[in-house]
Amino acid sequence: MASTIDETGKSHERTIVHTGQHYDPSLSRVFFEELDLPEPDLNLDVGSGSQSTQTGKAMIRLEQVFEKLRPDVVLVQGDTNTTLAAALAGRKLGIDIGHVEAGLRSHDLRMPEEHNRRLTDHLSSYLFAPTDRAAKNLQQESCWGSPVVTGNTVIDACLKYKDKAEKFSRIFESIPYDQFALATVHRAENVDSPVVLREFCTAFADCPLPVVLPLHPRTLMRLRESGLEVHLRASKNVKILPPVGYLDFLLLLSRCSFVLTDSGGIQEEATAPNIRKKVFVMREWTERPEAVEAGYCELVGTKHAYIAARIHEFLVSGISPSKPCPYGDGRAGARIANFVSSLQPMSNSKPESLAPLGVQNAP
Repeated sequence: MASTIDETGKSHERTIVHTGQHYDPSLSRVFFEELDLPEPDLNLDVGSGSQSTQTGKAMIRLEQVFEKLRPDVVLVQGDTNTTLAAALAGRKLGIDIGHVEAGLRSHDLRMPEEHNRRLTDHLSSYLFAPTDRAAKNLQQESCWGSPVVTGNTVIDACLKYKDKAEKFSRIFESIPYDQFALATVHRAENVDSPVVLREFCTAFADCPLPVVLPLHPRTLMRLRESGLEVHLRASKNVKILPPVGYLDFLLLLSRCSFVLTDSGGIQEEATAPNIRKKVFVMREWTERPEAVEAGYCELVGTKHAYIAARIHEFLVSGISPSKPCPYGDGRAGARIANFVSSLQPMSNSKPESLAPLGVQNAP
């Protein structure tokens, strides 16, 4: 446990709990090191398993931690199994939950993340929405908590760490291209389908620019199971990399010509004022419609022929995104911290007192 000082000079005790849902060093440890984050106070070593197994193990272990610490507020980020587990464990102990990145909706119930984010929003007292649209989603669903529009913390990270990435990343020592497309694929509904995975591999192999592809461990396993790995590695158009750290990825993102992805977060990172890249989203739906409306992202589905057609149109037109970043100015983290520091605990309130409040825009 450590103390932190907010912008008003007020001191608060905080505890960082790492569940270990992501336990591969390339997907976990590297982020603490590269982003100069404090060491986790606790690591619960939840590890892998089915969706229910992972969520249940995290919930049981987090309940034990919360019973011991009795925090005033538990902050959870995003839409992972850990997010839902922490929200459930905290709420059942009468502890207030603050959900960072609240209100995102893909309306695609195949996505485990959609279940997690919806349930977490309805369990949370404080809903830190990145955009006005996200806050409106929360109001339309009659969530009990109070929506506060803050922007998204991913923009904070892009603005803070890009210069560090330029200085310390050595990723381009292994990239032989001056122009390239950056690709990532990991969504279960995509990589667990051999048909969809084959479409993606064809799109990468036939892309008019070389493709740099950092491979998520889950995706690599599915490529091997489907027999597609050998063909993808044989392609002279695809440079396969192991999972890369945040600084390496930020530099790849800033220097690529465009992005091919089924990720959610990259759709936001690409809109950062110091990134501004075109993203072809290989999905039918997105929980980031603001990025589509602003011209950064385009939904292209999972068929390689349509993906190729849209890439060709983009390269011919040369049109790049021109609208401002829709996800804030890089001060989301400070707004959230200041809001939390001003709170009076609500844990003893009855559920009726958590009726939907008006949307606030954090200063």
